[in-house]
Amino acid sequence: MKPIPNTKDALVLRTDFSDQASWEAICAMVREPVDRFLAYVEFLDDLEYRDVGKERVLELIPEDYNHSFIVIADRTAISLPDFPLLVVDLHGFSGPEFRAVPSQIQAIENNLSIANMDFEEFAAGVDQDGIFRGFPEG
Repeated sequence: MKPIPNTKDALVLRTDFSDQASWEAICAMVREPVDRFLAYVEFLDDLEYRDVGKERVLELIPEDYNHSFIVIADRTAISLPDFPLLVVDLHGFSGPEFRAVPSQIQAIENNLSIANMDFEEFAAGVDQDGIFRGFPEG
């Protein structure tokens, strides 16, 4: 299997191909500006990565990979109504993770890409379902 490619922008990797409409909805939500902020991401929609789990994705990350995290559209993300994407830290030894709704990828990408916030800050902000839906107001 080919390694995950180095990309200019952070990567959203599709690993579940069971529902094209859900994938297209996820992409549209991630592309949608939130408070004038855009997610600077690239979408990788390649059947070679079908059903690849997080552990295998970590093995496919090249040593010179230029991003600190990867977003995965796996079976859970595709099958649940709010599309909770898997966000994986690539600097942690075992790939710490959390899930996030697509409308929060802009804030996550913007802040992690410039090291304005740490991965752990977002991971600590998940709700009772283990999904990051944004930080509470106030």
